[in-house]
Amino acid sequence: MAIDKEAIKEHIKGILTALGDDPEREGLKETPERVANMYEEVFEGMNYTNREIADMFSKTFDVPDSENNDMVMVKDIDVFSYCEHHLALMYDMKVSVAYIPDKKVLGLSKIARIAEMAAKRLQLQEKLGCDIADIISMASGSEDVAVFIKGKHSCMTARGIKNTSSFTQSTTLRGRFKTDSMLQNRFLMQLN
Repeated sequence: MAIDKEAIKEHIKGILTALGDDPEREGLKETPERVANMYEEVFEGMNYTNREIADMFSKTFDVPDSENNDMVMVKDIDVFSYCEHHLALMYDMKVSVAYIPDKKVLGLSKIARIAEMAAKRLQLQEKLGCDIADIISMASGSEDVAVFIKGKHSCMTARGIKNTSSFTQSTTLRGRFKTDSMLQNRFLMQLN
């Protein structure tokens, strides 16, 4: 799916008119194009399936069986996304990802790239965690994946209840992280 920048420009122009403003006035003339360019960048992940993202970032390294049975974790990956319900910014988001390698390890930067690309979609925080876990599993070959996300949602902080102090936390557990309480506890303790 390619992002249709021309359609975005026309719709943004219509939104500006619907808001009672003049899209032809000096400060707004280039706004539809700016928004279309921004959307192309911040929604880049919408161009790809989870499988395609996994294939893009699947650089792995073989490790001997005796050396690959412990948790690998990357903490506090900064991402932002947009809520699919309000098109509102989800911000100050920190993603932590852990997995148990299965004969190979994923390049560490690939974990951050996967989290960032999955976030570049209209999302729900809970779905983002699932997407990251699925992509990490596909890219690494491991079914043992855990994802923790903490973030703020402007649909709660800037509108509606306007609660600026709240954070939303979500956890996605797959494989042994879901069934092995000791492993799950190790993961959760590492988040502090």
